[in-house]
Amino acid sequence: MMLTEKSVLVSGRVRLARNYADLPFARPGKSANSDLCIARAVDAMQEAPGGRYELHLLSETSATDQMALVEQHLISKDLLKNSAAGAALIRDDQRVSIMINEEDHLRIQVMVNKLELGSAAKEAFEAEEALERVQGFSFDPQLGYLTSCPTNAGTGLRASLMLHLPMLDRFKQMGSVNQSVAKLGLTLRGIYGEGSDALGSVYQVSNQVTLGRSEKDIVEAVSVVGRQLIAMENKLRQRCLENHALELKDAIMRSYGLMRYAIVMDEKEFMQRWSDLRLGAALELIPHSIEQIDRLLTTAQDAHVQQYMQRQPSQMEVKEARCRIIREALQRTVERPFSPPAANEN
Repeated sequence: MMLTEKSVLVSGRVRLARNYADLPFARPGKSANSDLCIARAVDAMQEAPGGRYELHLLSETSATDQMALVEQHLISKDLLKNSAAGAALIRDDQRVSIMINEEDHLRIQVMVNKLELGSAAKEAFEAEEALERVQGFSFDPQLGYLTSCPTNAGTGLRASLMLHLPMLDRFKQMGSVNQSVAKLGLTLRGIYGEGSDALGSVYQVSNQVTLGRSEKDIVEAVSVVGRQLIAMENKLRQRCLENHALELKDAIMRSYGLMRYAIVMDEKEFMQRWSDLRLGAALELIPHSIEQIDRLLTTAQDAHVQQYMQRQPSQMEVKEARCRIIREALQRTVERPFSPPAANEN
């Protein structure tokens, strides 16, 4: 067993905030300006490289499908606040998405599943270049790109890494980690960013401000801190295997049993059990890959469960269907020969 970056890294993201120079900054509600933002973005991305983009108008998208896009991290919860005018252009590989009429006219984001924020930034700038050919963005020679929120002014770039840090949680080190990260101009947030909880011990580390720092500096700072957190987490995992193996394996196998045989489970418990399963996959204690467990992080959340049921279910029906989805996934995805941990292991 080798603990790697992938053992801890869930995903990475680079996001650019941009506003058209000739339009007032975004305001909630549908207007001629909000429609123009959508039309410009659609026009710009028709011939963009990398794949075909599909337009999602929130006003024509059900609440369930909207939340499913949030669960996939293709749009933000903030975009839902402007559902009358909000939209998203999503590339067919779901690596690139462009939110329109959120807090700014455009939020260009690129998702990666490796610690490759540099390549994500490159792809985001390529999308920005295509969008800017239609109309230039609001830019000040001293302040840089102008945005609705002052903390996004400057480069307008946010880089983030989503990390699974159960051992740092278990050993109550997240408080000191938060303080250390803040001194470097970075911040730790929950699974859906600002204001969200770190469900399942999933945290996002990102830059706090974009003014006065180059794009390269931001990407490098987040990447360096991300690697340090990954190393800390993996060191604690190794120590726990050496000193508390039975307790660790017992917790993982109990969660594995519940996930395989439970009949009903709410989303909060699912996230707790999912965290144990992801740790078990990373430590090769269960017969599933990290990628398979990561897929469950999306498919077993509420909106995706409702899509699976193809109707508006009761809360209890959602809990039951979630367990059915989990059971089917865990039965289907056994990939390698597996023997449970021996009872006499230390």
